[in-house]
Amino acid sequence: MPVVGMVGAGQLARMTHQAAIALGQSLRVLAVRPDEPAALVAPDVHLGTADDAAAMKAFAVGCDVVTFDHEQVPQERLRELVAAGAAVRPGPDALLHAQDKLVMRRRLAELGAPIPAYAEITEPAQVEEFGAEHGWPVVLKAVRGGYDGRGVWMLDAADPDLVAQLLAAGTPLMVEQAVVMRRELAVQVARSPFGQAAGWPVVETVQEDGQCVQVLAPAPGLAESTAVSAQQLALRLAHELDVVGLLAVELFDTADGLVVNELAMRPHNSGHWTIEGARTSQFEQHLRAVLDYPLGDVAMTAPVVVMANVLGAAEQPGMSVDERLHHLMARFPDVKVHLYGKTERPLRKVGHVTALGDDPAAVRERAALAATWLSTATWTDGWSVHDGPATGARTGSERAS
Repeated sequence: MPVVGMVGAGQLARMTHQAAIALGQSLRVLAVRPDEPAALVAPDVHLGTADDAAAMKAFAVGCDVVTFDHEQVPQERLRELVAAGAAVRPGPDALLHAQDKLVMRRRLAELGAPIPAYAEITEPAQVEEFGAEHGWPVVLKAVRGGYDGRGVWMLDAADPDLVAQLLAAGTPLMVEQAVVMRRELAVQVARSPFGQAAGWPVVETVQEDGQCVQVLAPAPGLAESTAVSAQQLALRLAHELDVVGLLAVELFDTADGLVVNELAMRPHNSGHWTIEGARTSQFEQHLRAVLDYPLGDVAMTAPVVVMANVLGAAEQPGMSVDERLHHLMARFPDVKVHLYGKTERPLRKVGHVTALGDDPAAVRERAALAATWLSTATWTDGWSVHDGPATGARTGSERAS
């Protein structure tokens, strides 16, 4: 069976490994540390960093295809692998559009895709000039490396000191017009080398402080014509950019239509719901795509699916993860839990939960309650672990005895 090598060993690689098992494959992972989420469960682990040429070349030996669970892989290393004959998917030219926001914006502009006004920043005065032309606030972004709200600064007025500090530190910058939006959406598609492509329903991503906390599938109240347009846009971008594997297109839903925010070329947080919520999960589909297998069915398995991220709490809960899991299963036996094997710290993504059903409000409430409970060991609706079916829950010590 083929060997897929995934650079990175985070939760995305961990869940891809789980999908690979069902297909009889062996997922090889390149991990920085042996305690990373995928390294804890995968049998074929190479230790090294993505910027180490020797480690990358050794990792690729014996792999039928090399792919990624993050975009922070230097272009030099990718092109060295391609030159050595490795199948790298997505390829360096495609992945660059997910690594460099300026490259992405310029290419999207060439393709006529809807994007906000933007400009490269090489000196502080340019931010003030951009704000004067396009209005305040503006969004200052690191061209490379930002995610989950990191590397993004919302400016209500010029801040030359901040811009000067960032430029002096070697951070390439760009500025964008702040988009007045109703909500954020995402659409995911997969594309194979053969050119087959498939896309899941458009979802709404609920953000707090720049971090995704929930994904609602399908996006509530989205007109069918708008959903189809979003899927067609993502499929066109996957073709034009020659993406092989997954492409996630993050969108702003505005009064004037959809606007492209970011691109990701890997499994994506907005697609975790597909594990239980679609006939083919994003993780299996990514493997199918990079191996040039026929793609799987992307139909939903329920009318409504909600995924909620489990984030580390500000204060360590007084109950162990095992105890929290026990009580959660007792109250919500239908909610699916995915824990990533990561230590808890404030706002760190340590897992997610997925709820399915027919009633959007009820499904979303179950997912939110479950995620909050796993994070904080508190029920936000006032429910007690001594109420209802959870009265049979036992502590870890009681189970051990």
